[in-house]
Amino acid sequence: MEAKTFREAYDVLQHHAQTLRDQDEPNIDDLLAIVNESVAAYKVCKQRIDAVEKALEEALSSAGLEGAGRPARAGAAPQQADEAPRAAPRPRPPAQKTGFDDMDDDIPF
Repeated sequence: MEAKTFREAYDVLQHHAQTLRDQDEPNIDDLLAIVNESVAAYKVCKQRIDAVEKALEEALSSAGLEGAGRPARAGAAPQQADEAPRAAPRPRPPAQKTGFDDMDDDIPF
């Protein structure tokens, strides 16, 4: 079955990911089919996401809100005098070192 909608394609990806996670050992006989179906589903999802992003950019541009909610691009107009400067992001605490026992290994086999 070939996915036609974003939801169908996303469900295929979720199902295959869960199948791979649940395996105690890899099932090589089914792997090619899983990969082919997953790639096709990914392409459907990517196509839908790209279309939505394009439509959103066009809608914002036509409403005079181009770039709303996005970081300023290089060469963009400088901040206006009446705008309050944004606070600098807080630095993250250093990551703690982990051993092999502490790793969350997401490899299904």
